[in-house]
Amino acid sequence: MISTRFLGSVALALVVSGCSLLQPPPEHSSGPAEPIWPEVLDAPITAHSWDRTDKSRTVFGQTQVIRSRDSDTFSDIARTYGLGYDELKYANPQVDPWLPGVDTEIVLPTRFVLPEASHEGIVLNIAAKRLYVFSEASDQHPVNVTTYPIGIGRVGWATPTGEATVIAKAKDPAWYVPASVRKEHREAGDPLPAVVPPGPDNPLGRHVLKLDMPGYLLHGTNQPYGVGMRVSHGCVRLYPEDIETLYSDTPRGTPVTIVNQPVVVGWFDNQLWMTAYPLLEDDDRTEAELLAETLAYLADRHGIALDESGAEAISEVISASSGIPVRLQQSEWLVDTAVPVENVAAPPADAPSREEVAELLDALMQESDEGADSGAP
Repeated sequence: MISTRFLGSVALALVVSGCSLLQPPPEHSSGPAEPIWPEVLDAPITAHSWDRTDKSRTVFGQTQVIRSRDSDTFSDIARTYGLGYDELKYANPQVDPWLPGVDTEIVLPTRFVLPEASHEGIVLNIAAKRLYVFSEASDQHPVNVTTYPIGIGRVGWATPTGEATVIAKAKDPAWYVPASVRKEHREAGDPLPAVVPPGPDNPLGRHVLKLDMPGYLLHGTNQPYGVGMRVSHGCVRLYPEDIETLYSDTPRGTPVTIVNQPVVVGWFDNQLWMTAYPLLEDDDRTEAELLAETLAYLADRHGIALDESGAEAISEVISASSGIPVRLQQSEWLVDTAVPVENVAAPPADAPSREEVAELLDALMQESDEGADSGAP
């Protein structure tokens, strides 16, 4: 069950035949309705990996909701639950990411719809700021799907779309600072050396996968609070614990597909699901064009033709862009149900304060620490 505050804020229970919004009930003297929280909460889902025994299934996971504590920030919550910072912001637009308050409901968008792509190797959807890994099937094991949040290129240094291959791997790499980045830092009064050796000051972290897309890397970071945001000069960064696993599981020659899909559609249990993310700032499509693309895709790929009210419903899902799946059931688009779970979020022992993290993120948004023409040594 999920709170009426959340349902009212995202406004995503949409009736295809009439496009009526689900609104919270009127407030009474006792205040707005509260969700029913069980006395004993389930353990949360913090790792996102599933066996894909049904090839037609393209929706995995379960949306969750926690109650915040005084010490929580979105950065700490995101990392604990395998999410990116922006994903939490999209799903909880009414909540202060630095001071959410005590017992504030935080929706965890941990149900995922796979992007439209060849589901093999590594697939990145930069609109969702998320990476998917597909293992190879065998007689003993089905395909496994694992997903991680990613940081991507900021405006002016966009992560490109297209096909690539992992051609090299490096552990504890040195960073050979590109001339363009050295010039940028020099002009900002923050000169960089030509080479940054391995260690805590290396922005590539401890693991790097090099692509045959010239100059682009999948790598860790020494500033994990920027994962899930647009903060790089084009490369893709992951949490240190995620890139370590990806590094171990990814052989050279693995195919990599990078797409930009703000709307993703998939199937689970004979129900159609859809998730919408905000358009990237430098994506020149309009919401109207995105709506037209989505309606054409539903008609051409899934044989679903929506009338005017149905198109209006899809338009509202796109406008909300919450990153929370909706599903089509008996002619209604229904917001996903979030399961109340235990809040286990905790910052690392050496984590900076929330004020320091806020300053770090602000600095990351102003400039990045790696260049699009950088490469693994």
